[in-house]
Amino acid sequence: MQASPVLVSSDDLYLFNTGQLFRAYRTFGAHPIVFEGSFGVRFVLWAPRAQEVAVIGDFNDWNVTDRSVKLAQIGTTGVWVGFGPGLSEGVHYKYEIVNANGKRQLKSDPFGFQSELRPNTASVVTNLDCYEWQDSEWLDDRSNHPPYEKPMLIYEVHLGSWRMDEPEQFRDYEQLSQELVDYVCSMGYTHIEILPLTEHPLDRSWGYQATGYYAATSRYGPPVGLKKLVDRCHSRGIGVLLDWVCGHFCKDDHGLRLFDGTPLYESSDFRRAEKPLWGTLAFDFSKPQVQSFLLSNALFWMDVYHIDGLRVDAVASMIDLNFDKPESMRALNRFGGTEDVDALQFLRKLNETVFLYYPESLMMAEDSSSYPAVTSPTYLGGLGFNYKWNMGWMNDMLRYMEIDPAERSSHHSLITFSLHYAFSENYVLPLSHDEVVHGKRSMLNKMPGSYQEKFSNLRLFYGYWMTHPGKKLLFMGGEFGQFDEWKDYTGLDWALLQYPLHDSMSRYVGELNKLYLENEALWELDHKQSGFEWIDVNNSAQCMLSFQRNGKSSEYSIVTVCNFSRDTHPIYRIGVSQPGVYRLLLNSDESDYGGSGFELSSTAHTNNVPLHGKPYSIELSVPALSIQIWKFDTA
Repeated sequence: MQASPVLVSSDDLYLFNTGQLFRAYRTFGAHPIVFEGSFGVRFVLWAPRAQEVAVIGDFNDWNVTDRSVKLAQIGTTGVWVGFGPGLSEGVHYKYEIVNANGKRQLKSDPFGFQSELRPNTASVVTNLDCYEWQDSEWLDDRSNHPPYEKPMLIYEVHLGSWRMDEPEQFRDYEQLSQELVDYVCSMGYTHIEILPLTEHPLDRSWGYQATGYYAATSRYGPPVGLKKLVDRCHSRGIGVLLDWVCGHFCKDDHGLRLFDGTPLYESSDFRRAEKPLWGTLAFDFSKPQVQSFLLSNALFWMDVYHIDGLRVDAVASMIDLNFDKPESMRALNRFGGTEDVDALQFLRKLNETVFLYYPESLMMAEDSSSYPAVTSPTYLGGLGFNYKWNMGWMNDMLRYMEIDPAERSSHHSLITFSLHYAFSENYVLPLSHDEVVHGKRSMLNKMPGSYQEKFSNLRLFYGYWMTHPGKKLLFMGGEFGQFDEWKDYTGLDWALLQYPLHDSMSRYVGELNKLYLENEALWELDHKQSGFEWIDVNNSAQCMLSFQRNGKSSEYSIVTVCNFSRDTHPIYRIGVSQPGVYRLLLNSDESDYGGSGFELSSTAHTNNVPLHGKPYSIELSVPALSIQIWKFDTA
């Protein structure tokens, strides 16, 4: 069956080959259409060095026969097109390619909208336009209220292991749209962030090594189920973020590697193509067709699945040519430096494109590098993200919290250094999945001391995290003190909630989340220096910290007092800005949260005693390993 070029417009071909076809998924892949009076499926593929291309599948017993769909290349565009009359949604298919070396190979569709359940790897013809969304109110509100001056509590989740009754017995998207969404709402989170949902062959890659960039993984059911999950999140006021991996892809034969027998999606220079740390291949960002593929994919998740934003994975590895590479693979860019200039240009173009169509979206960089201006606009030389994960804060704080309290006084700078740069970017403070796997231990088990002290330290740490400038992200299980590190092949240890300290931790996190949401001072000026001021930053000897968070109105300021030592201070004085009465909002040492129950007054009256550069002061009692959060009482 020879293809007719009119199946694809010349404008689309031009834009694709110049890196400007931002909805390439509408052209490429498998689409049910009516062509010349016949209903069937149009197939469009980029494979410039292929000698022959045909579509085979369950409709012809997976053999190249007269019933195959033969594709024809359109001129010198590198694009192949064909039409299969009589084919329809649900057909399983692959491309059989006679590659540049004359070898026959079977490939899944790079633009396939659905894949078979692993270990099978065929693509499935799927119509994604048949769902009636009910989230118009959410989308309107999202457009009118930018995120910067709003609270953001992100619950990071791996759908497969959030709840699992038996190994590989995953909850499907529709089940999760009830159970997960109800749980997230009950805990007070504003967003969920889902580990990658692009189709991937190996469960234990967690989706970070993908083959099907346009296919929501079939592990959890058909695409319509994911739409229902997102729709229900929106109906309950929950935003949905997706981990997105545009830096590299896996080498499985049916995927993108050597797609037409030559390096197509990857660079022909092995030093640039290989990612030895992960055993994957980097995308070649210099190719305009690869740009069209990836830029379209970013918009695809927002267009088709109403995703509210993307967390872009491994930015540091993208922008450094020599990231974790041996000396033999070191390379320089065309200017003699080690930055990947093409990757930097791609990231800028990515953010410009996304914000052109979705100005209210969230674009977050998971970036461990010190590259500047990640969240500055591209017209000012920045990368154009609107948020960056604060990996420095996370590393410093976890290092500090793992130190025995008796030794913390000499490491005081670890908990204060972040305020030197806290407003240089728009930050998210991540306590993510990466910190609770591969022998790093769970958040609870990182904490030093006795069993009881581990919980005290974790409550203290979470309180400091919640009152520190920056949006918040917590990986699932951290909210109830999962004791073992994350086991991706089983469900979370929900049975721990029958034990008092774990149940108390869950209630504490819920109360902490609620307190955060209800107090503008904890998020309204997150990205401005005026939103934070130290009260006493220098008390390293007693491992004490106190500071004030400010909102737009000084009436709503919050005062936080942290004791990172084992010593209780029955009398402890700090300076405050306003005269009157301060009301205790939260004490992590309350017996209801699993604390000692050391009796505290719920109010503190100011004295005309200047302290810490403030005109007034209040006298408090501060239990060991605890945090207190106070608010000026305007009543």
